[in-house]
Amino acid sequence: MSSFLSLGVPETLASSLAERGVTEPFPIQRDTLPDALAGRDVLGRGRTGSGKTIAFSLPMVARLSGANAARRTGGHPRGLVLAPTRELASQIAATIKPLADATGLKVTTVFGGVSQRPQADAIRTGVDIVVACPGRLEDLMKQGIVKLDRIEVTVLDEADHMADLGFLPGVTRILKATPQGGQRMLFSATLDRGVDTLVSKFLQDEVRHSVDESSVPEGTMIHRVFVTPDAEAKTALVRRIASGHGRRILFTRTKHQAKKLAKQLTAAGIPAVDLHGNLSQNARERNLAAFGAAPEAGGVRVLVATDVAARGVHVDNVELVVHVDPPVEHKSYLHRSGRTARAGADGVVVTIALDAQRREVKDLLRKAHIAADLESVDAAHPAVAELVGEAAPTVKPAPPVASTRQGGQKRPSGGQKTQGGTAHGGTVHGQRQRAGAQGAAAAHNPSEAPANRRRRSRRGGRGRSGAARGGSVAN
Repeated sequence: MSSFLSLGVPETLASSLAERGVTEPFPIQRDTLPDALAGRDVLGRGRTGSGKTIAFSLPMVARLSGANAARRTGGHPRGLVLAPTRELASQIAATIKPLADATGLKVTTVFGGVSQRPQADAIRTGVDIVVACPGRLEDLMKQGIVKLDRIEVTVLDEADHMADLGFLPGVTRILKATPQGGQRMLFSATLDRGVDTLVSKFLQDEVRHSVDESSVPEGTMIHRVFVTPDAEAKTALVRRIASGHGRRILFTRTKHQAKKLAKQLTAAGIPAVDLHGNLSQNARERNLAAFGAAPEAGGVRVLVATDVAARGVHVDNVELVVHVDPPVEHKSYLHRSGRTARAGADGVVVTIALDAQRREVKDLLRKAHIAADLESVDAAHPAVAELVGEAAPTVKPAPPVASTRQGGQKRPSGGQKTQGGTAHGGTVHGQRQRAGAQGAAAAHNPSEAPANRRRRSRRGGRGRSGAARGGSVAN
């Protein structure tokens, strides 16, 4: 078994990985690291969870921190990683940061949905590596805040997902702004929908590596399909499946459905948080933190999400993925399902369908190359009881916190809101999480709700904002 050191990884970086328990390279890392560390352009193909982030982070940090590393200059980063979503950008940065810290480099994230000021200030002060979503990065480039003329290493991660979200024109403009002689690495699950054009245009004499699904470390993933006769039976079934002890992600097709189902489950004593494109970045991070926290520390067991969580979001020990609404495309099915059975753990994927959806689900499974019987069940069926096991204790929701006014006075005539004006916006969500997540939910800050509303109002007054182009709508 090869080690990171035997692949040419500097000892400082290998030690940083070992401190986090990462000692043995995954197949895509074993394949790509020798070429990437040698400065070659690399095209890596592998699904989410195959270890791509470390595969490109190590050579990027090694090159930028070497003996000939240039001095850090404000507004001129030397490493760039492009990612399709905020969540993925944040997770990539979290992987790179310990490596950067070990070598004296600085890394920052750039994406929409949040104020650009902290991002702009960090870049002006000087950073070595920027992990960015295309839209917000282009905004900062147009404002002259960031220039890509000194980029030495460029990485494009989840290129096929970039194509799905319509980001390839922006990605093309960004790549054209980087020096031609720089190293470029592109990672993607597929090479269709324009990704092959990026490869032919921007990668030079690239080395290609593809990781077979069978070589990716993962546990056993069991697929099941539960069929119910009507919507009422489906609602009861979803509630029963959500009631177990382990972590589970419930996928819905729309943002409204995700928000509604999370509220319904919490009201029923099953603490849940939601994740979808209508949430602010602060709310997304709070909810993911609550879902990732241990229940005894106040975390929640249930995340209700749209396809925003299907890629680029990693939480350990998700034992169950539930397609509450079967996805339209088989690729979405596979990416959603990939949130479980990761890093050697086992997991179960359940698709819930109505009788009228039998043909649709069969066609979906056929395209995804998944074999699973269609089981007619209800919430009390033995198969469901066996899957869920013992139900977790119910948590009684806390009563809503009433809006208050300072000193019992009316709102000032100038139209400004008092500090107590937090009865809607982010606070409704915060009340739900306080009811369901106990300690973790305390991280919700009601005072942020008015600021979020003002921020949305300002963006709305300017037409289509850069934040939206940065992925806040699509994500």
